[in-house]
Amino acid sequence: MQLWLADEITPIWTATEADFERDGLDPPFWAFAWAGGQAVARLVLERPAIVAGQRVLDIAAGSGMIAIAAARAGAAQVLANDIDPVSEAAVALNAHANGVDVAWLGGNLLDQPPPDVDVILAGDIFYQKQMAEQFLGWLGTAAARGIRVYAGDPGRAYAPQNGAPPLAEYDILTSPDLEGVPLRRARVWQL
Repeated sequence: MQLWLADEITPIWTATEADFERDGLDPPFWAFAWAGGQAVARLVLERPAIVAGQRVLDIAAGSGMIAIAAARAGAAQVLANDIDPVSEAAVALNAHANGVDVAWLGGNLLDQPPPDVDVILAGDIFYQKQMAEQFLGWLGTAAARGIRVYAGDPGRAYAPQNGAPPLAEYDILTSPDLEGVPLRRARVWQL
């Protein structure tokens, strides 16, 4: 998989932080392949039956890595969503670089019922308490409607601790600038 990402973490974060803060935008989370997202993408590519022939939503898509993996694994339709409007361009560039079709669904989906999809995929959504609680509530609603939900996390503080065993675990190489360590153990659960 080819992705357009930031190759130097600190310079892009530092260079854009003042502009983003002035304009009320989030930092460029879409510029990195986060460990939880890498784990979900890897699971989908290793077990394409999870998404093959299905309508899939990659929520908090960032660069679109998970959406691209779903498209490559045979999903019938793939939607990418993120609250950051710049993510739309990142997803489009990365989907084009990988020769797959990924549709965009912008905005904050957590304020509305889950869309009409078969599978929701999410990576690295549990890094802030309030956001984690919102995601868990929304994803729980989706699961109650019969949507299969898969989430990946590399041990963030607010990841669910329900005791269910993960579907998969991967050692993911990370940047010490981004994660503070060179390797993270990321897990993927079906919620």
